Amino acid sequence: MLASSLSTQLGAAIGSLAFPVLGPVGVVAIRQYVAAAVLLAVGRPRLRSFTRDQWGLVLLLAAVFSVVNLSLYTAIDRIGLGLAVTLEFLGPLTIALAGSRRRVDLGCAVLAVAGVVALMRPRPTADYLGMGLALLAAACWAAYILLNRSIGQRIPGAQGTAAAAGLSALVYLPIGAGVAVHHTPSAAAVGAAVAAGILSSAVPFLADLFTLRRVPAEAFGLFMSVNPVFAAAVGVLVLGQQLDMIAWLSIAAIIAANAISIRTQPRRA
Repeated sequence: MLASSLSTQLGAAIGSLAFPVLGPVGVVAIRQYVAAAVLLAVGRPRLRSFTRDQWGLVLLLAAVFSVVNLSLYTAIDRIGLGLAVTLEFLGPLTIALAGSRRRVDLGCAVLAVAGVVALMRPRPTADYLGMGLALLAAACWAAYILLNRSIGQRIPGAQGTAAAAGLSALVYLPIGAGVAVHHTPSAAAVGAAVAAGILSSAVPFLADLFTLRRVPAEAFGLFMSVNPVFAAAVGVLVLGQQLDMIAWLSIAAIIAANAISIRTQPRRA
């Protein structure tokens, strides 16, 4: 779990180094190709066996795949890795808190909202477009969780997710070609984008696949809280993106909301 989280944030940081050459769109396109290659090799979807209803879910998930990374990487380009990933983390946190009637979860929701308000407070340097894109990525992550749950109930194994990743890569083929025509890619930029695909898609997917066989889902969800911490730390150490004290406190509030909610849930057999 530690390797998966750290790999994800390092991949995003390395991918952002290619932004001046390829832009977020070009980096995301290459990342989609890598993710599709890995998922198709693992999932091996039997496309002819899919029903119309199954295809509907797969197409929705493909649309989510196409939007989530583009919105996140564009947000990283505008507001930095730490803040973008922290706001994106609101997606799974919202799913965890939605529908709960426990007072402790209401308190966690208030704590998370306070963190978001502090992050998005009006100030001269605030980039609200970047923040909005990070929140769009959060909505996509929430949709990904719900769609994956439905697909997992209707399509065996990882076939549905693999098919969605393949369709998303097809969507990005002309986009990647257009980027290559207008922005001559360098070997270093392409290498950084490929590294982002491997570190942020291939490694986490395989690591999570093995991890979920050994640890409870609650523990896995709790450990996901380290992602904003790693993102902020990698942003500072690798990219030189500094955060003020209020930003760090806001990140801590959002992480605490997730941790408290999960740790106080009733134990299941």
